Amino acid sequence: MMVVDIIFYAFAAVTALAAVGVIGCRNQVHSVLFLILTFFSTAALFVLLDAEFLAALLVMVYMGAVAILFMFVVMMLDIDAAELKKRAFDHLPMGLAVGLVILMELVVVFSSSHPLHEAATSSVPNTLAIGRTLYTLYLYPFELASLVLLVALIGAVALTLRERKKGVKRQNISQQVARTRAEAVQLVQRKPGEGA
Repeated sequence: MMVVDIIFYAFAAVTALAAVGVIGCRNQVHSVLFLILTFFSTAALFVLLDAEFLAALLVMVYMGAVAILFMFVVMMLDIDAAELKKRAFDHLPMGLAVGLVILMELVVVFSSSHPLHEAATSSVPNTLAIGRTLYTLYLYPFELASLVLLVALIGAVALTLRERKKGVKRQNISQQVARTRAEAVQLVQRKPGEGA
């Protein structure tokens, strides 16, 4: 067994144990920390499999944004852990059924006889191959997806800027810029010892 294989199995074991820690921890903050460890270990596995682009994507997008967002949400919300534990057993049959279906799918995938190392035989780096495929074969769906995301972003900004209630103070930038010295400064004559 080579050193790379030992490192791969070590990272795979850390990934599996951290994933169990995500769902098994009682403290929500510890669960998110285990999730970050799972993402990091998975990124290391991707690097060992020569999938550097996926590893960088996992670190930048999931570890850098999603997991930190989870951490902020968990720390800002006051979650009643006792109530969640009581209700967790209500969903146990459905969770076991979904887990069984996923296990059966994994067995079918790993028992199939198709070659898994077809992409590894190519001499083109995988980042270049992904770029070529994305910007040639799938250019129009990629542009359409970016247009949909742009429209969603504009819609989210428009929804947050609408007038919801009367009497809510809102910033009027043009009014702030056009303000003169006479409107902003008031000179008051005070006698000594009167204070403000």
